[in-house]
Parts: sequence; C-alpha cells; structure tokens
Amino acid sequence: MNDLQSGLIALGVLAIVIVLGLNWFQDHRARKQMQARFPDNGKDPLLTPSDPPVPGASPELVRREPGLGVAPAMAEPVTSVESGALADIPPHDAEEADEACETVIDVVFMEPVMGDELSAFTQGIRHAGQKPLRVFAHTADGVHRSSIRPNERYASVQVAVLLANRSGALTAGEWAEALSRSRVLADRFDGTVEATDTQAVLGRAGQLDGACAALDAQVGITLVARSRRWASSDILTAAREAGFSGIQDGRLPWVDHDGIIRFTLGRTDGVSLGSAGPATIGQLNLLLDVPRAPADEHGFARMAQTARTLAGRLEADVVDDNGRPLADGAEQAIDKQLQALYVRLDDAGLTAGSARAQRVFG
Repeated sequence: MNDLQSGLIALGVLAIVIVLGLNWFQDHRARKQMQARFPDNGKDPLLTPSDPPVPGASPELVRREPGLGVAPAMAEPVTSVESGALADIPPHDAEEADEACETVIDVVFMEPVMGDELSAFTQGIRHAGQKPLRVFAHTADGVHRSSIRPNERYASVQVAVLLANRSGALTAGEWAEALSRSRVLADRFDGTVEATDTQAVLGRAGQLDGACAALDAQVGITLVARSRRWASSDILTAAREAGFSGIQDGRLPWVDHDGIIRFTLGRTDGVSLGSAGPATIGQLNLLLDVPRAPADEHGFARMAQTARTLAGRLEADVVDDNGRPLADGAEQAIDKQLQALYVRLDDAGLTAGSARAQRVFG
C-alpha cells in the first residue's frame, strides 16, 4: 500500500469521526433542551396516578384518566339529571280502590281519551242500585288518578263497586247495572271491559255482608218531652248551645275538636230536622254509630252527658233504647262492652271510623 492510499484511508476515518461527533453533539443538545422543558420526576405516567386537579379549575380542564369506575366528578351531574327527569313525572294519587270491600271493572281504551271528554261522561257513574260506585283512572303515562283531570289523557278507567253495605250484599241486579254502565262507557270511547266472574263477585259480597252484620252496632239514647212538645226552632237552639253542628243528612252531628263526628241528634220518626214535618216534636234520639265513629274509651259516656245537658234545656227525660230511665253509672258498663267490639272490628280489618268501615257500614 503506497502513501497515497494510506492518506486517503486516514482522511476517510477522520471524516467519519467528525460526522459521528457532530451527531452526538446535536443529540446531546436536544436532550438538554427537552429536560429543561419537561423535567424527569422518575415516575412512569402510565403507571402513576395523575396529579390532583388544580383548585378552581374548570371541570373541562381537569385531566381524567380512563378507568373502570365512575369518576366522582361525573357522578353528581348524572344524578342531578336523573332527579330532574323524575321530578317531571306526576305523582300517583294516594286514594285507590279497596280490594277488601270493592271489586273493580276495568275499561281499557284503544286510544287515549282526553280528560274533559271522559269526565263529562263518567259523572253518571256513581251508583248501581243501593251500592255506590267510585271511578279511578290511569293516564297514558301510567299515572294513577283518583279523579279525572280535564288536561290529561287517559288510557283506562277503573269502576270500583262496593260489595256490601247496610242495604245488604251486592245483588245480581246491582252487579249487572254496574257492568252495563261500564260497557256504555267502553262503547262511547272504543274500549274493552274486563271484570271478575259474576258468581265469584256475588260470593265475596255475601261473605263481607255476613262479617259486617255480626259487627254492626248502633247505641241510642232517647229524649222524651215532659210537659210540652218542642218546636224545631227550640230544638235547634238548644242543640247549638249543647255543641251540635249544622244539619247533615237530616240530623245534627256532634263534632269533636278534631272535626270528627262522634254521635248525632235527630227525630225518632226519621223525619229530617230541616224539613217542615209535624209542627211540634215530642221525642229526639242521640245515636252513637259504633263502626263509623273512631274508637273512644268514653264514647257512650260522652254522649250520655250531652243528652242530660240537652234534656235540661228542653225539659225532657233521658231513657235508654228500652224506654227505661238511663241509670247513673250505666255509661261505664256500656263503654266497656263497646271496647270489646272495637277489638273485633280491628281484627276483621274494619277499624272503627276508618274509610273502609264508613263505606261498608254506610
């Protein structure tokens, strides 16, 4: 190898060394610049949780790492949205048909019916013979209503038929009348009728009537005029002074401080105190309707005391149901007997004074 070749080889090696040196220098300078901008804290960003959010930072600027759980920052907005949506759904009405003493006829419409049309048509569905009917409904959104509202749309109507009351058990004729009224409603608004088998309904009605008959009780006290008969105006004045309220269904109710009727005052001949009737009246009776008034440990004693007060104003004698003078101390014995009846009413699911008891003993 001559001197020319050796020189060329040396120049080539030197050029390679210079190029490698320049590359190293440029790489080193770039690394220093990157470290200056992004200092190395020795943590792997994929394995280390992110830094806590800066206080006051906008939720959109806060970094969130992906994960399987729901981030707490996202849970509250979702709940708020759901709560708002639920708030838009109208609540169900509390009052509904009583399965213990009523049977229901369902009328289902092919298309929802506006409440103003439906309400006008259901006004006549109130009685079948001696049995009251109650009308309930479900809106197109499935909300239960105890009364029909003009601005709502309804998908169905429920006609609740009372199985028994003091007129007796539901009869086949009364049941047929209730079904007929429901079918007329269905025909008017293009619907279908669904009801329990007739024999099953009448069987339930007979059972309820038998149970109620064994628990029904009304206790009375009679006022008999001594020397002169009374004019209606005299009775109304004396009754008002004794604490009775205005006439309801022909009788005067005695109402306690809670607004509850405890007993009533009326004529023994059944004529309304508000009607013309005979010019004068010789007898009145106070009546404690045991199943319809709430249980009271001193219910009869309270009525007896009021009767004696009224008798003093009207110059009357106080006698029991058998026409004998009401003996002193009889109140305690009668109240004790009534306590046992209240327990039996409770056991039968007919608590005295409850809405159910007032329906079936009406």
